[in-house]
Amino acid sequence: MGQHTPSLVLYTRQYSRPTGAPFHGIVPGKQAMPLGQIDLSVTFGGPSNYRTEALTFKVVGFHGTYHAILGRPFYAKIMAVPNYTNLKLKMSGPDGVITVGTSFQHAYECEVEYCDHATAIVASRELATIRKEVTEEAPDPKRSTGSFEPAEGSKEVLIDPGSPKSKVVRVGTTLSSK
Repeated sequence: MGQHTPSLVLYTRQYSRPTGAPFHGIVPGKQAMPLGQIDLSVTFGGPSNYRTEALTFKVVGFHGTYHAILGRPFYAKIMAVPNYTNLKLKMSGPDGVITVGTSFQHAYECEVEYCDHATAIVASRELATIRKEVTEEAPDPKRSTGSFEPAEGSKEVLIDPGSPKSKVVRVGTTLSSK
């Protein structure tokens, strides 16, 4: 399946048309803005019983775990019935019912790939947030750190005026009386 993706991408860039509607739920917590949309003829079934439909696909510019997602508009258009428990999709054909299905092993592999992809996206988002926070909290390189020079607006106050050692503390003059 993956070996055909580059030619599809080249084809879609040349023949796609714009779309302004984003969609949600493909990348966790993020909306996706399609690069465009394209109509492709898709054939379901086998040589003795098949059905060809023109379907509109939205083209996205990010790596995903699925090559195509067929949703409710597709099911309504061709009156298909998905059965998620048995991983089957049934639709009428010219010579009876067409059944499209997959194995549980393949479905499991796709789910693992999706979870890995979602985890990577969440981790990269968290890393970006941490980088932003660290940058915001980073010390100003122009400010000298480690120096004990008094800040502007400070005065020296004797800690114990009766002591022979005159220990002082610097207090900011801009502080409130509290």
